[in-house]
Amino acid sequence: VGVMTQYEPFILNEHIGGGESWGLDIKDGGASILQPYTSNEGEKWFKGTANSVFQNISFIDLKHPKYVLILSGDHIYKMDYRMMLETHKKNNADCTIAVIPVPLEEASRFGIMNTNNDGQIIEFEEKPAKPKSNLASMGIYIFTWEKLREYLRKAPDALVDFGKDVIPTYLRNGERLYAYKYEGYWKDVGTINSLWEANMEFLDPNHPLKIRDYEWQIFSKNVVSPPLFIHHNAKVNNSIITDGAIIRGDILHSVISGDVYVGENSIIKDSVIMAGTKIGSGAFVEYAIIGENASVADNAKIRGTPDNILVIGYEESVGGEYHEKA
Repeated sequence: VGVMTQYEPFILNEHIGGGESWGLDIKDGGASILQPYTSNEGEKWFKGTANSVFQNISFIDLKHPKYVLILSGDHIYKMDYRMMLETHKKNNADCTIAVIPVPLEEASRFGIMNTNNDGQIIEFEEKPAKPKSNLASMGIYIFTWEKLREYLRKAPDALVDFGKDVIPTYLRNGERLYAYKYEGYWKDVGTINSLWEANMEFLDPNHPLKIRDYEWQIFSKNVVSPPLFIHHNAKVNNSIITDGAIIRGDILHSVISGDVYVGENSIIKDSVIMAGTKIGSGAFVEYAIIGENASVADNAKIRGTPDNILVIGYEESVGGEYHEKA
């Protein structure tokens, strides 16, 4: 598995490591962080999704793949990629794109794939005003590597992005593109509000991802922490609290990550508190995302709205003043 990034690569590298937390530390396996580098030609930042693959052709060639699976890193879903790969092989496809049906009235927000009766993609429309289909691209691709490699090497400056450049070029040249229809929970968390929404949805015990399904577990990297502690005067309602947390205040419909401290008489409501954050006594936090290792002073007031989530950044300190988003 290769993870391509150019923002905070060291933090991501520390989190992913060699992929041990996800069972990837096996022979001929593992995870690698593939970040931009400096060459004799100067800095080589990734210009787009396809360009990032082009710059790492040598890494992919080392694995001698027949097919490559390309994913976006800001989506939440469960999918058995083996079924998608079997569909790709069955159709003798050059590219297979996962699609999800969306309400037709919302289809203009997405890249839409128009297909024939056999599921072959005949047209791609980026956020069409009048969509002909409701099959939205999920940004999940399986390519036959030999052909994709040839395209990227021939026109690296023209083929920068998969959605904007590679897919339209494949269609113009008559390559075989097929849609793989997915029906299930899928969330794009590329914005602050969508990230907050995904966390709030996760509090539903009947969440479609079924995180309590031991036959298909969701793994992450967890630090070794003591058991969480909830003071007898604290109130917790419809929330998730992780190991290492010390709770002396009230937690209402919120997600509390590991090693978080919440002081006495504080209220956390409809919020996401990331790992290592310290919240003093008498504080009030609502409709907010508090970044890792942040510090919130006694009696601080942090209040966003459902449509405008307030964010306190990584290792940021907030004093006793009032913070609000209208």
